[in-house]
Amino acid sequence: MSASVESSGEFAAEEYEHEPVPPTARRSLLAVSAVWAGFPMCLGNAVFGGLIVYNQGMIRGFWAILLGNLLLFGYVGTLSWIAGESGRNFPLQAEAAFGRRGRAVVVGFLATVVIGWFSYQIGLTGTTLQSVFGWNPLWGGLLGALIYIAITALGIRALSVIGMIGTPLFLVMAGVALYFGLDRNGQSLSHVFSYPAAGHTLGFWACVGIVVAGFADSGTMTADFTRWARDGRSGVVAAASAFPVANTVAFLIGGLVVAIGGADDPASNGGAFLGLLTGHGALLTGLAVLFVLANLGSVAAHCLYNAAVGWSGLTPLRMRALALLLGAVGTFVALTGIWSHIVNWLELLGVIVPPIGAVLIIGQLLSERTKPLVVAGVAPIAFAAWAIGALAAAIAHYHLPGSVDAVVGFGAAALTYAGLALTRGTWPAASVEPPVEISAA
Repeated sequence: MSASVESSGEFAAEEYEHEPVPPTARRSLLAVSAVWAGFPMCLGNAVFGGLIVYNQGMIRGFWAILLGNLLLFGYVGTLSWIAGESGRNFPLQAEAAFGRRGRAVVVGFLATVVIGWFSYQIGLTGTTLQSVFGWNPLWGGLLGALIYIAITALGIRALSVIGMIGTPLFLVMAGVALYFGLDRNGQSLSHVFSYPAAGHTLGFWACVGIVVAGFADSGTMTADFTRWARDGRSGVVAAASAFPVANTVAFLIGGLVVAIGGADDPASNGGAFLGLLTGHGALLTGLAVLFVLANLGSVAAHCLYNAAVGWSGLTPLRMRALALLLGAVGTFVALTGIWSHIVNWLELLGVIVPPIGAVLIIGQLLSERTKPLVVAGVAPIAFAAWAIGALAAAIAHYHLPGSVDAVVGFGAAALTYAGLALTRGTWPAASVEPPVEISAA
């Protein structure tokens, strides 16, 4: 298709839920990078960054944050290269690895999990507006939900735009918050590097694990975003804009808030800095409200987009219809108060999800040498690797508290898949072909 077709807005209505994004519909590096960079630049990551620095001190906290983000870059960057080269979204990637029917388990699981994160952002919107501005949390959450659903329904272009708005807005508001925090405590930034560890709840590797687990789900589903990149290299660069760049910045800003004494309760609330922006006039208060909606809205819209693309890949429905339907479900969950309990089990994502990415990556690397065994639409080797990886990560989680669960699970799944694929249940292949189907009989 010609550039004139794209400019006419035809591509704005097409999300390519059931087929790879064609080269003519790919987007610029800036646009795709804005989608990813705007996702982790959020208040929640500032909270976690503050918790890390509170428990590790500024220097060790910095290294924990950086190491976690480099691990994320290796993981998400590789999956993004695959997406940029193929144009396939996460459901299509999962089909190639887990089988036409087997993908329903993987895609359905992750596409449902991110609805939970969407609900969490709605609930967080309501409670944040209540605690800082005195708003009714129900109406604040509902306002946020309507805005976030509308952004998602507009598609990938809207995610790019909110990223371009939300990222600089986060940096500006964080800078203002740090200024007021320094002024309130009479400190200078030169002292932050000597900030010692004040808490002892989280060890170094546990902090690294927090960074990795924070994007275990949407990082695995990165293809929904980076399939729009012009090629694999552009997909990797777009992923790098988030990991390590944007995510590291967001975590470190929270760490700085704690180090300068700007956090009210760093042991519980980490580097939350919104309270530093209140009480300075109506203009800044208005900007703070806009900041909350744009910041949490970026995270919520990305999660809902992952959910809608995932479920559209399993059904005949289109992304926009599912965004409205799933958005309504997520809003109901949030407004009933269930959202406050979601985070407890979402913390286990670092155990369950990275082995899925290992199967996707190793399967792609081996695709030139082997065809996966598929029985009745299910790839048993892929599921075996996922199960063994998740089991290894669970053992590490409960019995090796100093380990990084995501890395253990990824490594175990990768070795299992590679070993089984190269030695059992595969056939030589000269080129990439569809999986070999064997009837259930």
